[in-house]
Amino acid sequence: MSWQTYVDEHLMCDIEGNHLTAAAIIGHDGSVWAQSANFPTCKPEEITSMMKDFDEPGTLAPTGLHLAGTKYMVIQGEPGAVIRGKKGSGGVTVKKTGQALVFGLYDEPVTPGQCNMVVERLGDYLADQGL
Repeated sequence: MSWQTYVDEHLMCDIEGNHLTAAAIIGHDGSVWAQSANFPTCKPEEITSMMKDFDEPGTLAPTGLHLAGTKYMVIQGEPGAVIRGKKGSGGVTVKKTGQALVFGLYDEPVTPGQCNMVVERLGDYLADQGL
């Protein structure tokens, strides 16, 4: 299966009649493996700071998680595995696998829990595949 298919069919899937706003799979080095048409362009230092937070949980909390210049307040995640951010009625979930970061962006009516479930389920599957 192509990386784009994972984004199109597993991340941008139907969630009770709604969809994530945007999604992507990005390598630990910042290279884009696949993304939805409207996924914002990440800056290299943003990926670097997320990778640092996975290695040293809590480093993003004081400054927030930045994605394409947009600042998200870091909320409870899973140290070393998942970073969650909130901004207004939307947010972001980032799941780390062995080789990539799986991103999901959402806005109402999609709930944080729905976004977490979609992103983390695909991330767990990819991790189980050694990816």
